[in-house]
Amino acid sequence: MPWWFWILLWIALIALSLLLHVTLGYRLYRKMMSTVRELGEAGKKFSSLPAARIDPDIEAHDAPNERPEQGSAVFASPEQMRHDYVTAKAARQEVRRRKRIQRKAERGQPQSLHDIEFS
Repeated sequence: MPWWFWILLWIALIALSLLLHVTLGYRLYRKMMSTVRELGEAGKKFSSLPAARIDPDIEAHDAPNERPEQGSAVFASPEQMRHDYVTAKAARQEVRRRKRIQRKAERGQPQSLHDIEFS
């Protein structure tokens, strides 16, 4: 085969490889732009949170009015810190329980027996 045939063959292979890379690059660019567009839409959607549909009783437990001074735990007794920890933990559990009851009631799901107050 003549030498010019080999040169034309290599030129064709390089051209096809460049065409393949350009096509793949274009597809990658399009997918990246669609992802960026979707992220922008999601950012707009979630930039402002809707108002919570929670009972006022639950919110009262979330934000106690009295907060200890910052750094007071260093000088408090271990018994007082244990008591504060246990009461705060019980309050958080109660808030979660009330939210769970409210969520299940809104969805029409059956309540769990340990969530129902009998008193």
